[in-house]
Amino acid sequence: MDRRLFLSAGAALAAAAALPGPIAAAADLAKLPNAPPPITPQERAARIAKAQGLMRAQGMSALLVEPGASLIYFTGVHWGRSERLTAAVIPVEGEILVVTPFFEEPSVRESLAVGADVRTWQEHEDPLALVAGWLKERKLASGVIGIEETVRYFAVDGLKRNLPDATLRSGAGVVRGCRMIKSPAEIALMQHAADITVAAYRHTVPRIERGMNPRDIGAIMNGATKALGGEPEFALILLGEASAYPHGSGKPQAVRDGEVVLMDCGCTFEGYQSDISRTLVFGEATKRQRTVWDQMRRGQQIAFEAAQLGVEAGRVDDAVRRYYESLGYGPDYRLPGTSHRTGHGIGLDGHEPVNFVRGETTRLAPGMCFSDEPGIYIPGEFGIRLEDCIHMTAQGPKWFSVPPTSLDSPL
Repeated sequence: MDRRLFLSAGAALAAAAALPGPIAAAADLAKLPNAPPPITPQERAARIAKAQGLMRAQGMSALLVEPGASLIYFTGVHWGRSERLTAAVIPVEGEILVVTPFFEEPSVRESLAVGADVRTWQEHEDPLALVAGWLKERKLASGVIGIEETVRYFAVDGLKRNLPDATLRSGAGVVRGCRMIKSPAEIALMQHAADITVAAYRHTVPRIERGMNPRDIGAIMNGATKALGGEPEFALILLGEASAYPHGSGKPQAVRDGEVVLMDCGCTFEGYQSDISRTLVFGEATKRQRTVWDQMRRGQQIAFEAAQLGVEAGRVDDAVRRYYESLGYGPDYRLPGTSHRTGHGIGLDGHEPVNFVRGETTRLAPGMCFSDEPGIYIPGEFGIRLEDCIHMTAQGPKWFSVPPTSLDSPL
């Protein structure tokens, strides 16, 4: 995107002050052009094939997946969780199984994007018995059944009851082995989501006015996100002292001269997420605010530079904390300083494995995606958080959104 479109903090807020009456709506915004295509059925089939290869390598016979990001990833099925089980079983070879209540089958098939043996159960029946019967038909009932790591206990317990000879164990190695490494198509969707969020920030920041509360600002941001073609996922707005607490405060907040405005916002595009934070000061910033902003921005850059191919993910967090401790913050998670990990994995879920956190030994590889957000928080005063996501390429890390360079250009 053209960097000339970014407004400085002073220009942005002066423009906001000049707006007459109500804040302009997002009606003048149009969807961002050149949107990438959604994930194809062929790519989903390749994902299943990759999972099956990992299952063979790990001695696994089948994998149970409930609704959520992993079900979408493998099958395209968008479905919610309830006491009525809908699930997929990926066998080590051959076509997958989808089980769902009888009356839900037409709805489930609407988003099913791969070939599958769809079997239904009636209200008085046990869906895990249906799963067990299908596995018995394929002579997989006494093997090792992997369980996707978010599957609920009642489903695991029901499967164990119906398959007494099977060994149930975590299927995280298979699912993570697929989902952690994003394809070029996934990267393109995440880039578009990030571009939408950056454009929504450009629309929103000039419209921040004195006296606004977090809901006012969040409404503008979400409205812009929707108009630009994204699905708003969250708009966390922290004003003044509330910015010192990473996920905010329930106390009343309003935009005031000389106080911090911290915005943490994201959207989804074709299911893939963005997560970008920006911190500015309404009016004139103090020397202390500028110093902390610059320190936090340097911490973010240190994390980026540490995130090299083959490096353990935890080393990224270590590098930032060494720098912050040299400035007198911490040590470790103590405040003032950074009280949370340096970053998290991101993709179909806003937070997904693995993280930039101490002790994480997973080595960085092309296709992995992370947030980079080592905020600095000073209880009772303010906090500064800049967050941009990166993806690992064959040449090293690359930004999805380019971080700002100074508090005077907060976007």
